[in-house]
Amino acid sequence: MPPILPQPGVLDIAPYEGGAAALPDGRAVLKLSANENPLGPSPGARAAYLAEAERLERYPSGGHDALRAAIAETHGLDPARIVCGAGSDELIALLCHAYAGPGDVVLHTQHGFAMYRIGAQAAGATPQSVPERDRRVDVAALIASADDRTRIVFIANPGNPTGTFLEPDALARLAEGLPTGCLLVLDGAYAEFADGYDGGAALVTARQDVVMLRTFSKIHGLGGLRVGWALGPAHVVDVLNRVRGPFNLSSPALAAAEAAMRDTGWVAQCRAENARWRAWLAEALRGLGLAVDDSHANFVLARFADPAEATAADAALRAEGILARRVTGYGFPEALRITVGDADGCRRVAATMAGFRSARGAA
Repeated sequence: MPPILPQPGVLDIAPYEGGAAALPDGRAVLKLSANENPLGPSPGARAAYLAEAERLERYPSGGHDALRAAIAETHGLDPARIVCGAGSDELIALLCHAYAGPGDVVLHTQHGFAMYRIGAQAAGATPQSVPERDRRVDVAALIASADDRTRIVFIANPGNPTGTFLEPDALARLAEGLPTGCLLVLDGAYAEFADGYDGGAALVTARQDVVMLRTFSKIHGLGGLRVGWALGPAHVVDVLNRVRGPFNLSSPALAAAEAAMRDTGWVAQCRAENARWRAWLAEALRGLGLAVDDSHANFVLARFADPAEATAADAALRAEGILARRVTGYGFPEALRITVGDADGCRRVAATMAGFRSARGAA
């Protein structure tokens, strides 16, 4: 036994595993495993990032004022109710550390993002999974599962890895049905891909017990810079600003994120391209006999007959240099989550799957 041990429960945490980024033989890959934007960040964001190379000796803004102002102006929000973090991952961890601990329960849905469970465990709280219904968040089940020990309820909307969507009226019912003293956290990492959805901002603005998380890693194409933000009640924002690091975002990350937020034309272009090729890819896979729910994100969840077929399909994609995401750890051993790539990427996936299904006599 090592002479120094961490807090109880830390060694029970299963580390997060990201989507594969390379093949063992070093071949070039089409990476469709991490829901990255195939168009990348806007030209303005790239330029802003590079410009910061001239002043790297300077500490970054601790208050993130310019970025919060850009977010507020773009989304019509109060900048005082916005707090920024090193990706939404940091904000998830900070919420858990600030509001949950030993003896407390953190609820998440059956197929929810792994960082909800990890954040709860790291804070000493108990994560509890609540079943979904047909790969969709079950509001009634969440409300029934929450009690006086429940401190936080995390849901992703749109869901990951499902891509399914909970309508705003259902979100409002959930918020209203949770016990007093429980914080509802709406993770909107993929909110921009859902037409007309504000990520839950209106609900946050109307209540004192709801927080919305957003990220620059998906539609804004800045996954490598790790920038996220939260909208919350003033009392929650105050707490998060007390526990976060004073300089948790670098100057290049802040500058690039501000430019990305203000480039609404680029975001609209990325949203339109994703919607076009998401629909195309889903129909192509359905045409091959695969089960694919309507997705409101930038990926599709393709479900096969059983785990063995999913494994074989993954191998077929890898043989063609295409990396999808196995989602066994999210409760889908029979499925692959496939990022919506550009036109060529989507066609490559469809052609590879057509050949795979034909070889197995399933097409």
